[in-house]
Amino acid sequence: MLKFILVLLVIFSASILIRAEYRGPRWHIYLFKPLTMVFILLIAMLGQATFPFYKYMIIIGLVFSMAGDVFLMLPSNRFVAGLVAFLIAHLFYITAFASEINSLVGWPLIPLAVYGIFIYILLDSFLGKLKIPVLVYVVAILVMAWFAWERWIQTSQTGTLLAFIGAVLFVISDTILAINRFRGEFKSAEFLKLIAYFAAQLLIAGSVGIFDL
Repeated sequence: MLKFILVLLVIFSASILIRAEYRGPRWHIYLFKPLTMVFILLIAMLGQATFPFYKYMIIIGLVFSMAGDVFLMLPSNRFVAGLVAFLIAHLFYITAFASEINSLVGWPLIPLAVYGIFIYILLDSFLGKLKIPVLVYVVAILVMAWFAWERWIQTSQTGTLLAFIGAVLFVISDTILAINRFRGEFKSAEFLKLIAYFAAQLLIAGSVGIFDL
């Protein structure tokens, strides 16, 4: 029951945040962006993972994600700090997903690599001094998605499927963020990015222990 309430709170808080991104007030963003992640973090903390190590890695990843959110929403330009925070979050997610992988199949990396190359080429001429940091980040998030995919293939469990879908949504969210920031802003960007982002984090948090709704 508590997890169900937390999911409703995530939806409610994220909805207020998305509305504030378009209509204000600005303080709603400062409050509800981290608050949404707090609710998601609590879901992970309440999860009953078979392997406690997995749970701890996901929780730490969520904490660094929250830090990244705070950096990116500040009025001053903290994009690089936010990028680093999310990079660290992905490293913890990778560690979590790798904990149940016996061997790498390899083929799931091919479509992810093709996608990553395409997106980087699309952004390359607009990145300026951020070419290397963005490249490192792209590699990290795609490896994260790869390991989540591998883990699902090898275990075929509901929890690993949640993590894999969450990883894919994370890639989609960051793609929207990058295109909107570097290629040019478009009106629906914040809505699409935040929906994909919070759904991603919610599913990854839920993978710690399958939702008991």
